[in-house]
Amino acid sequence: MTASLLEDMLERTARAVETELEALLPAETGAHARVVEAMRYAALAGGKRLRPFLLLEAAALFDAPKAGALRAAVALEMVHTYSLVHDDLPAMDDDDLRRGQPTAHLKFDEATAILAGDGLLTLAFEVLAHEATHADAAVRCALVAGLARAAGIHGMVGGQMIDLAGAAAARDLEAITRLQEMKTGALIRYALDAGALLGGASAAQRQALEAYGRAIGLAFQIADDILDVEGSADDLGKRTGKDAGLGKATFVSSLGLEAARQEAATLSRNAVNRLDLFGERADSLRAVARFVVDRRV
Repeated sequence: MTASLLEDMLERTARAVETELEALLPAETGAHARVVEAMRYAALAGGKRLRPFLLLEAAALFDAPKAGALRAAVALEMVHTYSLVHDDLPAMDDDDLRRGQPTAHLKFDEATAILAGDGLLTLAFEVLAHEATHADAAVRCALVAGLARAAGIHGMVGGQMIDLAGAAAARDLEAITRLQEMKTGALIRYALDAGALLGGASAAQRQALEAYGRAIGLAFQIADDILDVEGSADDLGKRTGKDAGLGKATFVSSLGLEAARQEAATLSRNAVNRLDLFGERADSLRAVARFVVDRRV
C-alpha cells in the first residue's frame, strides 16, 4: 500500500469519526450547555484519528459490522481527547496549544475543561455499553472492561502519574519504555484488541495484534520524541521542545537522535512481521507501521 493511499484512508476515517462524533455529541441548550460546547470544541478539533483508524482496520480484518466498529472507535477517541484536555491543564503539562488551537482551559476555563474531560470519558463508556455497538452484551462488557484497563491506573492514568512524579531525567531506557507503554501504548493496543473483539477473533489473532500494537505504540512515541526536538509548532499544532525544557527523560535523551530513529525503524519492521497470519488483508496496518515513524506531524 502506498503512502498516498494510506493518507486517503486516514482522511476518510477522520471524516467518518467527525460525523459520528457530531451525532453522538450534539450541541445542547440549557444550564449545562457550556460543558457540552467545551466537549465538542476539544473532540471536533481534528487530529490524526490514528486510534480509531487502527480499531476500524482491525475490525475489518474479521468483517465486523462497520456501524458498531465506528461507535467503538469514536468512544476510544473520546477517551483519547479527554486525556489531552486534562494533560494540557496548568496542574499537568500546562500547554496553551492543541491541534492548532488554544487548549480547552484557555478557550473556556480550567473548571470547564476538567468537566469537559470528565464528560468525554464517561460518555465513551455509555457509547460502548449501548446495544448499537454490538448485539452481544458479553462483547460490550469486554469492550468496556478493556478500555477501563487501558485508560486506568495500569494504563494511561498510571503512566501519566509516573511522568508527573519527577526525577524523570534519572530514568533508564527500560523505565522510559514502561512509562510509554502505559501512557501512550495502552490505548493503541486497546484499539487493535477492540477491533478483534468486535470481529470474534481467535486467541492467536488477538495475540498477534497485541504484539503489533505494542511495537507501533513504542515506535509512535519515539517518533513523537523526535518531532518534539526537530518539529515546529506550526506543523504539529502544539508546542515543541517542552520535554527538554521540563527535564523529562525521553527516548531521544536516552538514545540520541540517530539511535532513536534506528530503534523506531526496528520496531516498525517487527510490527509488520507480526501481521503475517493475516495476509494481504492487513496491508493497511503494515502501512501504518511505516507511517508512524515517517510522519512529520
